Amino acid sequence: MHRDFSRNILRLYIIKIAKWFMLTMPIIMLFYKDSGLTHEEAFQLKAIYSISIVIFEVPSGYLADILGRKFTLILGTILGTIGFVFYSAGTGYWIFMAAEMTLGIGQSFISGSDSAMLFDSLNADGKSHKYLKYEGLNFSIGNYSEALAGLAGGALAEISLHLPFYFQTGIAFIGIPAALTLLEPPRMEKRKRPGFMDILNVVKYALVKNNRLRWNLIYSSIIGTSTLTMAWVYQLKLHEFGFTELFIGGTATGLNLLVGTVTLFSSKLERKMGKKITVLSTSIIITGGFIAGGFTHSAIFFLPVLAIFYMARGIATPVLKDYINQITPSDIRATVLSVRSLLIRAIFAVVAPLFGWISDLLSLSEALLIVGLVFMALALSTVTLFLKTLKKKAG
Repeated sequence: MHRDFSRNILRLYIIKIAKWFMLTMPIIMLFYKDSGLTHEEAFQLKAIYSISIVIFEVPSGYLADILGRKFTLILGTILGTIGFVFYSAGTGYWIFMAAEMTLGIGQSFISGSDSAMLFDSLNADGKSHKYLKYEGLNFSIGNYSEALAGLAGGALAEISLHLPFYFQTGIAFIGIPAALTLLEPPRMEKRKRPGFMDILNVVKYALVKNNRLRWNLIYSSIIGTSTLTMAWVYQLKLHEFGFTELFIGGTATGLNLLVGTVTLFSSKLERKMGKKITVLSTSIIITGGFIAGGFTHSAIFFLPVLAIFYMARGIATPVLKDYINQITPSDIRATVLSVRSLLIRAIFAVVAPLFGWISDLLSLSEALLIVGLVFMALALSTVTLFLKTLKKKAG
């Protein structure tokens, strides 16, 4: 009897909402500052979150390939809820560290598994060719959720910077029943030799043996780290301009509505512009956005820079992920997508404390400029090799 795996799509959207309706994101750096933390300590916490993901990212993706995507999605949603319980229950650097570690581990169990579940569900229904469309819609839902949460979180923070964390705990919880009711789709193959060496073999295949996959993962990770870094930086920059929590939350809403809308058209834009133009233009805009932000000392100019940056993000994220999915075997897809996330978090774990240290030592503007030059150098040094992989017909 044929089972309809399209039911998973709605549940994956709910998980995406639970993960992305982040009331805390547009104000968390202000929350840390209000709690007496320095910029360096604040970015250390974000680095700890990333390190937690780095440690568990590939094993969690591997578990998704061995035990099923449903299992890891359930575990990830549970840990995501517990992390915000920690934030709601206490205060101070060490309890924040425990929260970030728990949230990081939970994120690692969701990252990669959700995209793999979506692709395999569509594939089971003979609709794998529609993955980019649904992934783009999934990404848009996440961004619209983050957009609405930005304004709501800013409004709650006007009352108390602790209040968004209380509400966030309840929002994170709604992902648990959605994960529990997922239907595990069949896969072409299942891993036959479970064990740590098998994980290493998948990583070796992705980063060493398969040239196409290696440069897709490396380049995508550089761009992914760039967009992740800006998400935490711009709220500090806007606060430096003297804007309130409500305005910063409203800005987050506007930016995420923008990126969510652009993402809906990412597949059409990529086909119209071509792969090379899409990759080069988004790379220049994303890395150049940091440099432009570093030279900008007025909100009148900084806000348009942010808008253009987020438009490029809306195109780059689903397109680069689709390139990886199309050349990755089904039986290792979640693990490979986890390798991508691992690389992003590993780079961020180095960049974030560096950014915090530079901004405390010099200024936010100079930190933006320096980190922007680093990202641009990394992107330019790998983009040619990445573009060559897009011309190949086979892996």
